[in-house]
Amino acid sequence: MKDLKNQQAEDGFYQNQKLVTEVGKKIRIIEDKLGLIEDFERRFADIDTLVLLLEEIGEDNSLEMELEESLHKLIQDIEKARVDRLLSGRYDSYDCIITLHAGAGGTEAQDWTDMLYRMYSMYCDRTGFKTRVIDVLDGDEAGLKAITFEVGGTNAYGYLKAEKGVHRLVRISPFDSNARRHTSFASCEVMPKIEDAPEIEIRPEDLKIDTYRASGAGGQHVNKTESAVRITHIPTGIITACQTERSQVQNKEYAMQMLYSKLVEKQEAEEQEKLAQVRGEIKKIEWGSQIRSYVFCPYTLVKDHRTGYETSDIQGVMNGDIQEFINEYLKKI
Repeated sequence: MKDLKNQQAEDGFYQNQKLVTEVGKKIRIIEDKLGLIEDFERRFADIDTLVLLLEEIGEDNSLEMELEESLHKLIQDIEKARVDRLLSGRYDSYDCIITLHAGAGGTEAQDWTDMLYRMYSMYCDRTGFKTRVIDVLDGDEAGLKAITFEVGGTNAYGYLKAEKGVHRLVRISPFDSNARRHTSFASCEVMPKIEDAPEIEIRPEDLKIDTYRASGAGGQHVNKTESAVRITHIPTGIITACQTERSQVQNKEYAMQMLYSKLVEKQEAEEQEKLAQVRGEIKKIEWGSQIRSYVFCPYTLVKDHRTGYETSDIQGVMNGDIQEFINEYLKKI
């Protein structure tokens, strides 16, 4: 009886914590919107002040440049706010989990996967999103075979779902002594982070749980104990893994959260036929299935094949400047 009461108390505490977290998230979203409106009002006032100063003193290169930069940045941010209104999907306000997989191309593809991870990390820095690596598999010689990381922030899933698909790279390979041009592929899978899904039932007998030694940059527990956890959901074949937490229990808990997320999006796709909005079609990672191409040679061009949007500023894109690609995708869907 005592154990039952303790369990009920723990369950009640857990439910209360979930409610507090959900309410806190909604409050944060409202506060962010109000803060954005206040910021726009302040910046409009600053621009009015600059215009009045220029009218009084006449030509002034430094003031004109400041006004031009302020207007340009304000227009960009207003456009972003307008795009935010497009994010009305069920999970758009959620944090998300991104998995990058190297495709055809060997070491070149593994290096490309690492480059994409850097691109997304820099994009998240630009937008104020927080990132945390969950699982990583290093490449044989360089780069990454696969990496899974969490992105946290308002509308993280809403924005980054635009990146779901296969990304194609064309460049002179630094790993080819003959300096030949290579084409490589990497896939990007994006799913909303769903911590619990009451409508999803996961039976213990449907799970295969493996533990192994974590890999990575050392630490007190990494590589010393079998703290990393891999969970296979036998009925669907879905596999999730986590190795970055300090204990096996924490890694198992996070891997289960990822499993819930994958099962929920699978259910959404099947029941509501909204595969493109919730997860998108997983295509074979090879020629002809890419959503975007990044060409370094013989010319420089990044082109999204879904929207037609393109830019020659490939270095800017690789440094995280991908917001316009995301905006164009959101406008189209």
